[in-house]
Amino acid sequence: MCSRNPSGSMRAQHRSCSELREGPYGQVAGRHYDLVMSTTPAQFQPTRPVPMAGAWSAGRSVGATLLVALLGLAIIGLNTVIAYLTVAWPAVPIATGVVLCLGFSMAVYLLHRANWLAILSMVWALIILVGSVQLAPEAVLETRGVRQEVTITDVEVNGKRHAFNLQGSNGPLDEQLIYQGSSPSYRVGDRLAVLVDPDGVVELENADSVDSTGKLGMLVYGGIGWTLIALLAGWRGHVRRRKGRYAVSI
Repeated sequence: MCSRNPSGSMRAQHRSCSELREGPYGQVAGRHYDLVMSTTPAQFQPTRPVPMAGAWSAGRSVGATLLVALLGLAIIGLNTVIAYLTVAWPAVPIATGVVLCLGFSMAVYLLHRANWLAILSMVWALIILVGSVQLAPEAVLETRGVRQEVTITDVEVNGKRHAFNLQGSNGPLDEQLIYQGSSPSYRVGDRLAVLVDPDGVVELENADSVDSTGKLGMLVYGGIGWTLIALLAGWRGHVRRRKGRYAVSI
């Protein structure tokens, strides 16, 4: 060690310390001292965790999750409006509904970075599709439809399409009761009540099967399901990005 010389000058003290470091033992000690002083701060310096490539911040994940959830609700509302505007052409909301539901499933897939939630969303999509397509015509029949008691007089079968001829109190009806399927519950001679649109825009339906409130409930039920799926996809996707799983840059 360098001893302090109270009576000596600073230059003399510096020279004595230099001589001690340059000695056969002091040289090793001096080098070791320099090595420790140069490496110790780097060795014990705290390291910050390096984020995985493609990881999102919490705020970005929350924003994307809310965007997907709102997208699902917007799709439900949009296809329902389309069904009202094209109530005479039910094939239109069916086509747009399929495309929009597939779009929501793709958004869930990109948010989650996995397949199973996107596939699960298609179950709710089927409920939403049925509700949005059938709500408009059934609401029209409940609003302005005329209830009539009729009797089935005949049936025309073309594949799985069954067209039943109806006889009302004032004579045969111009419209037929259409059933798509292989096993209709109607038989010739059956009596039932039907709702007929006086404007002829919506096809007549069995009065017992018209339930616009039930179709609205399907939309609410489907909207809740899609919202829960979006929230779960956002949470799982955030975790998967932080872990670097299924690294896709989106």
